[in-house]
Amino acid sequence: QVQLVESGGGSVQAGGSLRLSCAASGYSFSRDCMGWFRQAPGKEREGVGIIYTGFGGAGYADSVKGRFTISRDNAKNTLYLEMNSLKPEDTAMYYCAAKYGSCASGIRPDRFAYWGQGTQVTVSS
Repeated sequence: QVQLVESGGGSVQAGGSLRLSCAASGYSFSRDCMGWFRQAPGKEREGVGIIYTGFGGAGYADSVKGRFTISRDNAKNTLYLEMNSLKPEDTAMYYCAAKYGSCASGIRPDRFAYWGQGTQVTVSS
């Protein structure tokens, strides 16, 4: 049974940093697509960024480019999201997600089969 468990959320002031982790179990996502999504109250879930765990770099939403970095430790089967220069508009529940195969379908929540329970990130001004 595939499980994704996020951790690392919290409350920070604007300009601060947080690092989220997503530990996967039940399947080794070594040549698959994993990503981070977020959902603020009253808004639709949106993609933050995705990464192909086999090779290559990550892709990001315009709103986080230059501030957020996705990385992956295949040995630990863990995905990370390093968030810097946080803004109040980054406040949301952050979710880790995974799908088999490539990231060709892009940062589309409906394309991802597996989801974590989410971790809250709150940025105060």
